[in-house]
Amino acid sequence: MDNILIIGASSGIGAALAQALARPGRTLALVARRNEALAMVAEQVRALGGQAIPLACDVTDDQQVEFTWNQLRSLLPGLDTVVYCSGIMPDVGPDEFDSVKDRVIVETNLIGAMAWLNRAATLFLSLGRGTLCAVGSVAGDRGRRPGPAYGASKAALHTYMESLYNRLYVRGIRVVTIKPGPIDTPMARGKAKGALFPVDLAAKRIARAIERGEREVYVPAKWAWIMGVIRLIPPTVFRRLSI
Repeated sequence: MDNILIIGASSGIGAALAQALARPGRTLALVARRNEALAMVAEQVRALGGQAIPLACDVTDDQQVEFTWNQLRSLLPGLDTVVYCSGIMPDVGPDEFDSVKDRVIVETNLIGAMAWLNRAATLFLSLGRGTLCAVGSVAGDRGRRPGPAYGASKAALHTYMESLYNRLYVRGIRVVTIKPGPIDTPMARGKAKGALFPVDLAAKRIARAIERGEREVYVPAKWAWIMGVIRLIPPTVFRRLSI
């Protein structure tokens, strides 16, 4: 893991993960839409001894993704790890069903991930090595009342990552799926109930999972058994719950 690409690196988990992975001898390519925020993360990576390559790109625009991917391949030919952190979770009212908003959620959380990880998978197949990682959510483990499109996008992302794993593990490529609970990021503040898990601790756990090539990781770990219980709740009971 000498040359890592993080998509969605300008804030939240992506920005914290860039700092958790930064170290001397390691180069991080950082992709996000916001140039100013991206430049700040790049400086933080350099302050920790790593090299940083910031690249602006809108993950919902496949032409931009293709251009940025080709640019990255020339700037960082030794790419060996790709992490997709981009995601949005806009406010959705209890009686709101907005197809325009839903489309943007799916394009960012799912289609954008596929656009980047498909390209990376093709590259890593040619090399016979590499690590692919995507940040999903516990919201994708069961259809909850809040945010139907958000949960659906994360559930589809989990299934996509499982398919990648089943395709690629025999070829020496590691596929890691991260399922965070509520993390203290700008996206989650004001939406999640209860205390938020510190983003720096979450990033350290995610970094360790990527470095070890762990298959599926809940962050923090307690969410593995919480979601295990929630998945067992019968639909007739679950529909009455406000979680």
